[in-house]
Amino acid sequence: MHAALHHAWLVLEPWRAALAWAWVVYAIWLAVWIVLQKRSPVSTLTWVITLVLMPVLGLLIYRVFGPQRIKRQNLRRSRSEDAFIDKADVRTLLRQREEAPDWARAHSTLIERACGLPMSSCHSARYLQNGHATLEALLEAIGQAQHHIHLEYYIFEHDESGKAVLQALHRKASQGVKVRLLVDAVGSPLLSGRRGKAVLKALLDAGGEFSVFHPTRFDRHRPLVNLRSHRKIAIIDGRIGFTGGINVCDTENERVNPDTAFRDTHLRLEGAVVSWLQYLFVQDWVYATQQGLTSGDLFVAQAPGPIHAQVVASGPDSPAQAIHRAMIDTIDQAEERVWLVTPYFVPTEPALTALTNAALRGVDVRIMVPRMSDSRVVTWAARSYYDELTRVGAQIYEYGPRMLHAKTLLADHRIAHIGTANFDYRSFMLNFELSVVLFDEPANHDLARMFEADAAQCTRVPRRRELPFLPRLAEASARLLAPLL
Repeated sequence: MHAALHHAWLVLEPWRAALAWAWVVYAIWLAVWIVLQKRSPVSTLTWVITLVLMPVLGLLIYRVFGPQRIKRQNLRRSRSEDAFIDKADVRTLLRQREEAPDWARAHSTLIERACGLPMSSCHSARYLQNGHATLEALLEAIGQAQHHIHLEYYIFEHDESGKAVLQALHRKASQGVKVRLLVDAVGSPLLSGRRGKAVLKALLDAGGEFSVFHPTRFDRHRPLVNLRSHRKIAIIDGRIGFTGGINVCDTENERVNPDTAFRDTHLRLEGAVVSWLQYLFVQDWVYATQQGLTSGDLFVAQAPGPIHAQVVASGPDSPAQAIHRAMIDTIDQAEERVWLVTPYFVPTEPALTALTNAALRGVDVRIMVPRMSDSRVVTWAARSYYDELTRVGAQIYEYGPRMLHAKTLLADHRIAHIGTANFDYRSFMLNFELSVVLFDEPANHDLARMFEADAAQCTRVPRRRELPFLPRLAEASARLLAPLL
């Protein structure tokens, strides 16, 4: 028996050598390919090690989760806006530009140079807490629509909340209002799948339009999970706009699920800044449909409002990482306080450094995260950062028992960020996101009061955590996956 095994081993020796050389060539080719993408060293090394150690499975994982860039062939910002916006609309947009106050000029300039969207203003900026209040405000605005309704959502379910919105859209489409609904394929699988046509039939028969952002299929352009539109945008007649963390689903509607609905925050806007939400919707709609949308009446000229506001947009079609830069710059400029709320806290190295630097400067740094998010691995990864943050004086609050899904950041007493982006690699680099920055004391103070009210539902993380070996290992291991989460 031993002799037979030895003979078989000798017979297979040439094949073993060939496989070894094939693996070496594969590893070198793979490393060069990923290095040429010029990602961060941590992300690059993580992917190289993962793919080299798992030759076949690793490539599949990369196709599903990998951070490839894409090009929006028709919508590169370096090209003229005439490709998808009427010239009259461009002139209207340019009139919406405002001069930033002196104290905000540097921050506003950074945002504009990173994403091309200038300072604007609004007459009203109202926070909406949780899904039911947001749904009611959205339905009220839809009911008032006279010209058009534009909706873009990551998650749009066909449940009680979703049906209410679809019925409202159907009524307005039947009255001649132009309705356009754009959903992400991964976030809204029912509407974007085969059953979607039946669900949307009434709306489509009434003249409504529907499209899907990045249908879920493997192809040479994109992986399955990344490059999603994580944006939540609602535009009513170009005058009222909504954005924030809340999707259209019962999971976030406390009237339907009073004990388990997510704690979340949304924003209702009126005024000129809504035109820049419209601008992003039109970009995404034209990209998804490959059809122009140059009606010439989508952008409404509006008088300046008392609140300075600026939209920040980012996505994997641009290397600028505008939201990432805007948040870091906000933290770097803070002198008194930085209060961050995020459901997924997996900071990049620059973002983590900004937070620890602020704490070391004596800034009141507070970070609120869910006690247990809907991803256990993300929760472990988030906790792996606790010790280095609390060590320099930052305070960390874990919200529970409900899932915390709000995405807000305030600095000192005059800057407030609210939007769709989590404080993690995926939102900063892999998905299409947006945020609104309000340069306004009342908006900042309202957000601070919400933070303090939510803190009553939190457990504060102690400065020193004594953890058994297995939890410490789980956190440390999850942190290695940070660029993938």
